[in-house]
Amino acid sequence: MLFNNIQRERIRDLETPFYYYDLDLLNETLDHAKHAADKRGFHVHYALKANFNDRLLSVIQSKGFGADCVSGNEVQKAIDLGFTADKITFAGVGKSDKEIILSLQHGIFAFNVESIQEMEVINELASKLGVIAKVSLRINPNIDANTHHYITTGLDENKFGVPTSELETAASVIRQAKNVELIGLHFHVGSQITDMNVFKSLCVKVNEWKNWFEERGTQIKVLNVGGGLGVDYQLPDDNPIPDFETYFEIFDRFLERAPHQEVHFELGRALVAQSGSLITKVLYTKSGVKKHFLVVDAGMTELMRPALYQAYHKIERVDTDQEPGVLYDVVGPICESSDCFGKEVPLPQSERGDLIAIRTAGAYGEVMASHYNLRDEVRYLYSDALNLSPSL
Repeated sequence: MLFNNIQRERIRDLETPFYYYDLDLLNETLDHAKHAADKRGFHVHYALKANFNDRLLSVIQSKGFGADCVSGNEVQKAIDLGFTADKITFAGVGKSDKEIILSLQHGIFAFNVESIQEMEVINELASKLGVIAKVSLRINPNIDANTHHYITTGLDENKFGVPTSELETAASVIRQAKNVELIGLHFHVGSQITDMNVFKSLCVKVNEWKNWFEERGTQIKVLNVGGGLGVDYQLPDDNPIPDFETYFEIFDRFLERAPHQEVHFELGRALVAQSGSLITKVLYTKSGVKKHFLVVDAGMTELMRPALYQAYHKIERVDTDQEPGVLYDVVGPICESSDCFGKEVPLPQSERGDLIAIRTAGAYGEVMASHYNLRDEVRYLYSDALNLSPSL
């Protein structure tokens, strides 16, 4: 149950739509991840692209996580919210000169470099600033993550990383670059990965390329294996916290590393997804020839994933304990046929004013919100120890 009876009464008259964040669950999830990583000596950077809500970031920073950023603005936000520069990595296939300079000035831990040309640009800009840029070379391991093709990043056909055919050239460029220090190798094969065998395959590739560099006299300090651990969208109440223990144990067992080598992770979705839900209200009910519709006041402008990825989110009524009895298409108000959260969703008989929760929306929800159709700013509600704290 997402809300107890007292909370149901308190949210009934709040303006919708809004994101609801369960800070108790967030804290519990972070504690599980930190414990499983710390006991193996692993370093975890939180991927800001999953959710950069200030309140959530403050909690994550307070637990000692680093930050994985994919834009200059994310780097600056991480700094502003207390993440120390020596725990910040900057990834992304298209870093601008302005973003690189900003990150060099802050002295971040490392750039995850995705092309030879990017390496040359970072070296040039670092030289002008009179600093040394620490970098990890992102290698495309050509591993199929068995996930949606839009969020697969580790195949030869993807835009990310340096292809293995160019590694000899990349190694030569690095040796000649006077203002770049290669500290590590970086890998990331995709997102929402639920098949743990994918991570075993990744370990094999990491071992292979680590040895390749070391055989050529290049010592590797950091093995950054990215993130990608999935969450349970189908049963969020049964599995609110991902299996971090098994996830980290795979890397502990199958990754070959020397005592001086650090293992870094970049987790986003797994840390925040289940703590967030999008709360929306039924505006109208409609019945077509073969369909029953609930038109709600949230749209693809608040949660893009169903329209963009045809992603599944559990949809439920939060203001009643009645059993489902009607199959509804739950749709939003945006002038696009793709503005649909779910088809033939089993729900109790519903009417105007009823409250609906779209679950597991703490990752890639709020951060992808837009003003299409000149929509209002997204609103928030936080809970901590059963207390509700609106920021609406």
